[in-house]
Amino acid sequence: MRAAYVEEVDARRLPLHVAGAPHPQPMLSVLVKPAIVLLLYAAAFAGAAPEAQAPATQPLIFEGAGGRVALTSWTLRKDPSDGGLARGYARGLFGGSGVSVPNVVTPYPYAGRPGAANYEGSVAWYRTSFNAASAGTYALRFQSANFSATVWVDGGKLGSHRGSYLPFEVRAPVAAGTHVVVVRVDWRNPARQAQEGFHRTWFNWGGLDGEVDVRMIAASELSQPTLQTTLTPDSPQATQAAVTVSVRVRNYGPARSIAPQGTLRDGAQTITLSFPALTLAHGAAAVDTATASVAHPALWSPSAPNLYELSLQVPGESSYNARVGLRQLTWHGAGAYLNGRLLRLHGTSIQEDAAGHGDALTPADEDTFMREIKAIGANVVRSQHPLDPALLERLDAAGILVWQGIGPVEGAGNWFSSTPRLRAEAEAQARTAVIAAQLHPSIFAWNLADEIAGDGRDSAEVAYVRNLSGWLHARDPTRMVAVDVWGDHPPRVAGSLYAGVDAVAETDYLGWYDMPHDTPAQIAAAIRARLAAMQRTFAGKVLVISEFGAESNAMNASASPGGYGYQARLLEEHINAYAADPHLTAMMVWMLRDYPLSPTFQGGSIHKVLPHVKLIEGIDAKGIFTYSGTAKPGVVATVQRLYGALPPL
Repeated sequence: MRAAYVEEVDARRLPLHVAGAPHPQPMLSVLVKPAIVLLLYAAAFAGAAPEAQAPATQPLIFEGAGGRVALTSWTLRKDPSDGGLARGYARGLFGGSGVSVPNVVTPYPYAGRPGAANYEGSVAWYRTSFNAASAGTYALRFQSANFSATVWVDGGKLGSHRGSYLPFEVRAPVAAGTHVVVVRVDWRNPARQAQEGFHRTWFNWGGLDGEVDVRMIAASELSQPTLQTTLTPDSPQATQAAVTVSVRVRNYGPARSIAPQGTLRDGAQTITLSFPALTLAHGAAAVDTATASVAHPALWSPSAPNLYELSLQVPGESSYNARVGLRQLTWHGAGAYLNGRLLRLHGTSIQEDAAGHGDALTPADEDTFMREIKAIGANVVRSQHPLDPALLERLDAAGILVWQGIGPVEGAGNWFSSTPRLRAEAEAQARTAVIAAQLHPSIFAWNLADEIAGDGRDSAEVAYVRNLSGWLHARDPTRMVAVDVWGDHPPRVAGSLYAGVDAVAETDYLGWYDMPHDTPAQIAAAIRARLAAMQRTFAGKVLVISEFGAESNAMNASASPGGYGYQARLLEEHINAYAADPHLTAMMVWMLRDYPLSPTFQGGSIHKVLPHVKLIEGIDAKGIFTYSGTAKPGVVATVQRLYGALPPL
């Protein structure tokens, strides 16, 4: 790899240039000529001063390569007519409003006719700058952009990327001095996004909805670290841990020998990681591995979420840091075990969405989510999309386990990625998400697909699950491979799709979409029957209930369907039934907090069974908390009481 190139991202491919991408990506040589750039900007900004240099900011995300500077201060220009390219916006020729990134362009409205227009999406441009202390190649890393982003530096196009919640990176060789970064984001037509394998389970917010940082690329680079722990004995009282750390090393200098160095630190304890030297040609990369023995390890678990600081470096050149947990996850029969202790998990699903910010969560938003998760006594959360790394770091520190969705999210029983291209892109989505999050001890399962009907919609969905199951078992034996089944349409006999899967979840809306007029005793009997059928169909798999609950608001009588009292009572019936089943590993309420789904959402199929229920337009109101974060009367207290009575881990 030469210093003077950037990796061009083809908008027809996925994940394009993504840090940690599993396959080689196409390249385009682009030299930034300082004299031409200066002349260009002198003309371009006549009458409009160039972007002031953004202040250096410490990244909110701890994990990552050394030398990163967060780019938080940007100028935003909306472009609903999509005329910005013709007007020279790619060269930074636009005014606008100052915003902080992560950012959602228009976080309101989300209902009615204005909400419908907002949901259909638009185009916007962002501009900022960074200072290069010396000439060299600089990497710009984006944690997320919804939906399609194209990046320019000093008027030169670096590349494009499609798909939110997937990190990507572009690189440019630049001279010393200040450089202008421009990003065009296009989030139009969510229906088309779904057809391309990017279905959203909440509102189509557009913008740079993840952190952006910049760093200089030195003579070497460390990336894609992994960690695996083996305990002796496999128990919370383990006296010894064998810890294996691997890291990808790339050489940008002349052919030479490179020996990374590493440490694990926990308070006063420091464990040295001894990596063998690698002989690498210019531009070559290889994975280096070190194993260390840790006596009396401080293990990570929900009851004691101990974290070590992992530091990797090539002295004087490159580094990588993360907070990691030493823990061993195993599973056999129908049980999952953390550090030798049987897991019995209770929690909730979460959507990264906060009123006024959409999915561009602030640190205060993430702190509020954590308070709400702890308030109900949860020890596990589920997300259908890859979670923001800063939120994952909070979950690591709090000891909250994560059932992490990594692949395309479709509507119940749907599967759009049925062409060879779309299936390959779906697999690339999942691999990218795994590589980005693989150090987080809180993640205990990679969920490949949501609400599968029967044995899969078609052979493409079956192939997707089987291919990724094999890849994950080879790459990451520390976590379970999982799928989520549409509870109303499970298979009677598990087909080949499930052969390589370790854990199976089902949704269960008995008492809401199904049988809302039945008595509590009838609903409880139906839940037990569904669990028994699940155990027969998926014998030997770890079993989870991924969704259960009901919508509620103040417009309905409390005790009637749609009321707070009804929701609380139904949650209690489900939690009691699940807690009594020794074969069930986890239960997760849908949902922690109400959230905007789509402007026309009116509860889905619920009106077929409850024609008179009153629902809030545009909002999925199955949350334990409202969208604004208010505890629903009686609902939070009920879940808190029931979860609090369950045995701790």
